[in-house]
Amino acid sequence: MTNPRPFIVAIDGPAGAGKSTASRGLAGRLGFAMVDTGAIYRTVALAATRGGIPLDDDGRLEALLPGLAIRFAPVAGGGQQVLLGDEDVSVEIRTPPMSLGASKVSARGVVRAGLLELQRRLALAPENRGAVLEGRDIGTVVFPDADAKFFLIATAEERARRRHAELAAKGDPSTFEDVLADQLRRDRDDSSRAIAPLKPAGDAVVVDTSGTPLDAVVDTLAREVQLRLRTRARGGEARRRPAARRGRP
Repeated sequence: MTNPRPFIVAIDGPAGAGKSTASRGLAGRLGFAMVDTGAIYRTVALAATRGGIPLDDDGRLEALLPGLAIRFAPVAGGGQQVLLGDEDVSVEIRTPPMSLGASKVSARGVVRAGLLELQRRLALAPENRGAVLEGRDIGTVVFPDADAKFFLIATAEERARRRHAELAAKGDPSTFEDVLADQLRRDRDDSSRAIAPLKPAGDAVVVDTSGTPLDAVVDTLAREVQLRLRTRARGGEARRRPAARRGRP
């Protein structure tokens, strides 16, 4: 009897909703692999910028992708680093220009198509018991058959405050107003793009993270995943439900 595929958890939502932090916490709690698709797009934006490639030049972007060796490596004490070849680019891809760059390249069909197989391969590696993928179209495009789907939201102001605090801790001089403006611009770009626009899957559980501690968000996600894992262990189908909005966990 063949082993079932890894249990796939899709976590989507706008920038600053807490996807990355919640996904890392959930993956660590469950012992699942973590695939940060946003980091992959940021790394593509970084490589293109370094190569002088305009972020809307489909031909040159398509030619760039096959030569990019993007992978994740665990860090002692928890977490993971993003590697481009052998270079750790974890910090460099988290700057505001790379955030906007990621939004731009992710709107290009050639980039999304070129990275789709990489994302699926990282998640479905045979050594994975399960995988948590976070991004903007995981539950709608990358894994429409994911075993559990979540869509995290928070107010624009709350998301900008989180991002501003993160940047300030790194010594970035951006003002709150600058961060909020970038946030709103990225929301608009991500939601209005023609290819894989940001939206919840029809069967995603919507979780509002505004003012909610990380542990409480992870608790909410973990309870749902564990319920579905038990269902699968009993030989049943993972429970599917229509999109539902939840307030604070």
